[in-house]
Amino acid sequence: MSQRSIAFAGVLTAALLFTAFIQAPLRAQSGSSTYVGPRTPWGDPDLQGNYTNLWEAGTPFERPEEFAGRKLEDIEGDELVKIRRAIQERTRTEQLAGDIGGTRWIWLDSHHHEKGSMAWLVVDPPDGKIPALTPDGRARQAARAEARKRSGRGPADSYTDRSLYDRCISRGVPGSMMPAIYGNSYDIVQSPGFVVIRYEMVHEARVIPLDGSPHLPTGMRSYMGDARGHWEGDTLVVETTNIRDEIAYRGSNAATLKLVERFTRVAPDKVRWAVTIDDPSTWTRPWTFAMPLTQDNNEQLVPYECHEGNYAMSNILSAARAEERAAAEDAKRGIVRPRPNVAAETEQER
Repeated sequence: MSQRSIAFAGVLTAALLFTAFIQAPLRAQSGSSTYVGPRTPWGDPDLQGNYTNLWEAGTPFERPEEFAGRKLEDIEGDELVKIRRAIQERTRTEQLAGDIGGTRWIWLDSHHHEKGSMAWLVVDPPDGKIPALTPDGRARQAARAEARKRSGRGPADSYTDRSLYDRCISRGVPGSMMPAIYGNSYDIVQSPGFVVIRYEMVHEARVIPLDGSPHLPTGMRSYMGDARGHWEGDTLVVETTNIRDEIAYRGSNAATLKLVERFTRVAPDKVRWAVTIDDPSTWTRPWTFAMPLTQDNNEQLVPYECHEGNYAMSNILSAARAEERAAAEDAKRGIVRPRPNVAAETEQER
């Protein structure tokens, strides 16, 4: 065989391996995987390890309009590779411009979006779109916006005007495992009768009993809710209720919200995480999004000194006070400044 033929064969082999790598998580998510995972010494499916979803940080949540009429499983091969590379280039451009996190991140290429395996995250309904709001959901959304508009308050009149995420309190469920610009490490630990999930960002943790015990009384609520788990075959199913109203996902009704997560090991280094949001008072039907968690011992949790290093809060508030002083000086000279859009909300507040 000539040197040219050998080189071509090497390139072809590499291309086929890369295509197989990027398609494997999608095949596993469609249920076609026959992978049988390891077991704990006491016989439960073993999900333990350090995980990251960093590669999916730039993935669109809902199906982009350019893919109207197509299903998630239709996007594969070279087309998926092209999409993931475009996400990588777009994110890199935003990072260089300082549009992510308000600064130019020094780890410009660390996200490696080209290694991601999803074209979008909503897997049900099949159209990849979040279902319509119910009349009650629309009314509550409008009431929140109107209350904020009429409050006369700006987004930084007080620390209480900032989101719980800004204040280093919580990202909630499922927010704590949603990919972000950093802190995308998670640790799953198991023992007989319990699963514990630790989250790098905000250093939150969930202790999930598997003993079939009932949920706490409805009056006992927390930022991460009350989780109860059980096994369905090789899948860990976690049902969470009792979430506090101020952090209920996407402005849902905490009184009627139920989140059902499913963790399934689909490859030696992959766990599929799927979340079903069920709130009949907010959406016209339950809906689900999913993404792979990649096991990687290089992505172990590190200390997250959020309060100790949260200069953002003091800077936001001090800047707001400086703006107020400047506005007062302008008013003395007869100059009236327009107020900021106080109706705007962060995704965490929604």
